[in-house]
Amino acid sequence: MKGNSVFFQSILFILISSIGGIILSLSGMSIGWMVGTLVMATILAFSRPVFLNLATERKGIPKYWLYIGQAILGIELGQKINQSVLVTFTEHWSTILIILLVSVGFSLISGFVLWKWGQTDLLTSFFGTAPGGMSAMPGIAEEVGANTAVVSIIQAMRVFLVVLTVPLFVSYLEIRSTAPQELSTQPPAGEFEMLSVLWTVILAIAAIGGYYVGKYLRFPAPWLVGSMVTVAIVQMIASAYTGHYIVAWWPHIVITLSQIFIAASIGSRFHKRMFVGLQRTVLVAFFSTIGLILSMFVCAYIVSKITGIPFITAALAFAPGGIAEMTTTSVVLHADAPFVVVVQVFRVLVVSLVLPPIFRLLNQWGERKMHSHVS
Repeated sequence: MKGNSVFFQSILFILISSIGGIILSLSGMSIGWMVGTLVMATILAFSRPVFLNLATERKGIPKYWLYIGQAILGIELGQKINQSVLVTFTEHWSTILIILLVSVGFSLISGFVLWKWGQTDLLTSFFGTAPGGMSAMPGIAEEVGANTAVVSIIQAMRVFLVVLTVPLFVSYLEIRSTAPQELSTQPPAGEFEMLSVLWTVILAIAAIGGYYVGKYLRFPAPWLVGSMVTVAIVQMIASAYTGHYIVAWWPHIVITLSQIFIAASIGSRFHKRMFVGLQRTVLVAFFSTIGLILSMFVCAYIVSKITGIPFITAALAFAPGGIAEMTTTSVVLHADAPFVVVVQVFRVLVVSLVLPPIFRLLNQWGERKMHSHVS
């Protein structure tokens, strides 16, 4: 009975949050559904009206809504992956790797600023500003002894700022462009007929299987990355076997639902108690995050000039906002979504594998320096 109550309250929360998406989408902004839903969900989470029963310790709406949104996005991207994506990445891998490392360096500078003026310890500051995503960084931070709560708050705030600013900026560029680039890997739209619907069911089953494979292999965001990889493999094998591209029934409203689910899930996890006693930390993190976002735009501009990759695609690929959020934006704005997800996943892997040992060394250096000052 309690489970049904939570489910229906989550449905009500998502429906009310989507009103913000409806309003902003009427402005003609292609990313309006996600940004508007995010803003409305955050307002609801802060105000916590009694009829939504958000005044409990439950951290937002159940996470399966986020996972559903990610799985939908994974199926969408899996259908778009083809050899051209891999060719683009392999042709420019050195430039992309260098810029990724530079962007990680900017995140280290942002963490140092937060440590210096934000009243947090060095380890917490670095994990809070690392561009690894809300799902990856708090878990790793807990393993090494950082303040997980503060890391989660800073990571959530960064995602919120990136989702609000980056899509609006690149959407403005898309509107200003006289010839906006269409996604070359866009599959044809499927008709509502038996074969297309059956193929949609097969891809959905493949996506679920991909999640379990991704979870076993410890992929970041397995519902997104795992489903995307398996759907891409199934799609390519089937197309090669039949000699033509098999089209799934995949209406545009499905991607709209993905935006709503992901945005509502993110917004529902904000509440006023998160910021009690952390005013200075949050303020410093806010300005350091703005600086990090601006530095990412610089990196994206350099990559765009060197490689010829459109600036919108490069900006979304390097934006420190999380895999699901940026790939959702890239799908809506007709950027090269598979390329965006490849770069985002690669950065999460680099951040997750390379940065924790570096953070430990820097933390030991900071502790030694503090002890030397005390003595």
